Amino acid sequence: MSFLFVVREGFSGMGRAKLPAAITVTISFFALVLLSLFSTVSLSFLDIIGELRSRVEVEVFLGDSMNEAQTMDAVRQIKLVRGVSEAYYVSKDEAAETFAQDFGENIVRILGSNPLPRSVRLKFLPEYARPESIRRIVPKIQAIVPDADIRYNQSFLGQIEENARLFTLVTGGMGALISVATIVLVGYTIRLAMYSRQEKIRTMRLVGATGWFIGAPYVVEGALQGVLSGVLAAGALWLFSDQLLFRYEPILYAVVQPSTRLVYPATVALGLLLGVFGSALSVGNYLRAVSKR
Repeated sequence: MSFLFVVREGFSGMGRAKLPAAITVTISFFALVLLSLFSTVSLSFLDIIGELRSRVEVEVFLGDSMNEAQTMDAVRQIKLVRGVSEAYYVSKDEAAETFAQDFGENIVRILGSNPLPRSVRLKFLPEYARPESIRRIVPKIQAIVPDADIRYNQSFLGQIEENARLFTLVTGGMGALISVATIVLVGYTIRLAMYSRQEKIRTMRLVGATGWFIGAPYVVEGALQGVLSGVLAAGALWLFSDQLLFRYEPILYAVVQPSTRLVYPATVALGLLLGVFGSALSVGNYLRAVSKR
């Protein structure tokens, strides 16, 4: 069977059932627009979460038992701990300068000496900046500097992870529902098209046509509907993001713009996949039902 014949029959099928195809494309378009918006927001949210994780710091306050050489050796060992991206040593003088910047007071002038401890500020790779990962890293650091006081904002980290899980569940659930609805709509349209041509299909079966020969044009028809819906949805997202947001909400545009570059081709690909899956499912069910008669 010629591939061109299958494609030509797919286009012809859309032409013969203009109204059902138009309804399916329209509804699939709105569904894919919603999915693309959810995807854009989700990817942007994950980028923000990643940025917040990259800013997570653990401060290791060093005791006075270590001299300067031992301290620098400990800092080098801490840098080698898996998951640590940065280990910045803060001397007593630097701690005093930071205090003066934050509070506008010179602590040495006030107290006559510098009571602030030396410390090491740690940053982590994004995949390690999680509560459970940091809890595994802290004992390794404690083994290097036993008399250190290690502090970090556990509640802040926990809140980041909780919000990330909740958002992922909500958007994933809604995305799955919209995808299922799109598959059902495409499948319903293809099934209607097959019922309207059941005499032709019966004749083709009588002359020995295979299920693939009969069903392939309908799968192509569903794929075409999906691609058309995806292209239109990607265009709508482009108008919303690169035109409206760019002009009226440049700050929000800067947040979502990196994600939209991925979502544009993904929307078209998703439309194709949903169209193929919905039509193939419908064709398979119809042909099995017909073979039992």
